[in-house]
Amino acid sequence: MKNENSKDNFKVNEDGKQFELYVDGGMAFLEYYREGEKIYLTHTETPTALRGKGVAAELVKRTLECAKKNGLTVVPSCSYVAHYINEHPEWSEILSEGYQM
Repeated sequence: MKNENSKDNFKVNEDGKQFELYVDGGMAFLEYYREGEKIYLTHTETPTALRGKGVAAELVKRTLECAKKNGLTVVPSCSYVAHYINEHPEWSEILSEGYQM
């Protein structure tokens, strides 16, 4: 998967099957797995010191941007990702068909 996002602190870790966002010496991550052209976003984790600062929201946003650029269909299996998409309906165009928000 191409990481076309030029910002150095966002990384696609294909070996670890997670998207990573490095902020203030910590790393938030969003785990995923792929089946063909579908990407299942399964778990978001933010270090305690970074919580409440919008880091998870930025991570999800960049992950969705990356999925869109790579032509993937998103299946939000993580409650935080689902909440983010509910709050940002502009991402509904890349959701798996039949996903209920």
